[in-house]
Amino acid sequence: MTPRSQCKVFRDGIFRNCLPAGLLFSLILLVASAARGQTCYTSEDMDPAAHMALVNTAKRYFDMVAKGESATLRQNAIASLASDFSGVESAVKDNQETFSGTSATPRQPYLLKAEGTAPLAKAEFLCGVFGPNGQTANSAEFVIPNLQPGNYAIAILDVSTGKGPFTVSFVLQQQGNDWKLGGFYVKDAQIAGHDGNWFADKARAFKSKGQNHNAWLYFLEARELMVPLPFMYTQATDKLYDESESLKPSDLPAGGNSVDLAAAGKTYKLTAAFPMPVGKDFDLVVKYQIADVSNTGQTFQENAAVMKALVAKFPELRDAFDGMVARAVEPSGKDYGSLLQMKDIK
Repeated sequence: MTPRSQCKVFRDGIFRNCLPAGLLFSLILLVASAARGQTCYTSEDMDPAAHMALVNTAKRYFDMVAKGESATLRQNAIASLASDFSGVESAVKDNQETFSGTSATPRQPYLLKAEGTAPLAKAEFLCGVFGPNGQTANSAEFVIPNLQPGNYAIAILDVSTGKGPFTVSFVLQQQGNDWKLGGFYVKDAQIAGHDGNWFADKARAFKSKGQNHNAWLYFLEARELMVPLPFMYTQATDKLYDESESLKPSDLPAGGNSVDLAAAGKTYKLTAAFPMPVGKDFDLVVKYQIADVSNTGQTFQENAAVMKALVAKFPELRDAFDGMVARAVEPSGKDYGSLLQMKDIK
């Protein structure tokens, strides 16, 4: 999935994060990381006081979020985030009612040290113990391009709400004795009561029926739900990646590749296809190129033609998704989307 800029995690093309450019993460084996000046410390590696400082900072920032105190949160942000704080403010406003009166349970924090005198083109951090086959049950990886040297931390909290479980994650940067806010993520841990393991099991069931497109898309969702951050990788997500790689379709856009789709006497170039929850439904989003979206009536018809052709080509999609969203995207980046329920795509 492709991160954009702003504040919550949705899906490819609509993913929004509050991490400024220069604060994204990656990782490598611990020895290699240390050799490159990139080191990760887990709770077991930290001084108890350092561990407690990270946990308390995350809980304090969550309390600000739950109370809707965007201004105070901004005062505690690094300069690059504070200068463009609208995404964080929107996320705080969107989630205040959900988080009000709740308590957050912190996971073990991670301390990331990036050494050097120049930005790291690809900072890679391996956290915890790795075995001969890679990750273990308690390890994690973080991948961050263009990372400035400094001390960073990842603090993740689990929050139980009336709308289901969420994760709230803070990327922190050390400035003096303080841990400043560098990034903020809010993410549903379930979709309609289903977690990543459920989607992985459904993917395997689709695979057993020969519905490989459904299987691949459900594996994508499973991996999405199993980590709270888009730049975090675990043993579970690595295994799902390996399991799903053989299913990657050549006739749907994947891995940055586009594909052509014949529809209503035209050929459309599809640029993305990914699952996304819409309300209580689980829908498929497809994006395609178009010259101009200003005539919305005509663009709606184009969207409908793309959805009809896609379902005609892959009828299995009716078994996996409640509806479909087609987004026509012109060269300027402006787009126009339409949503149809599967029963209405004829």
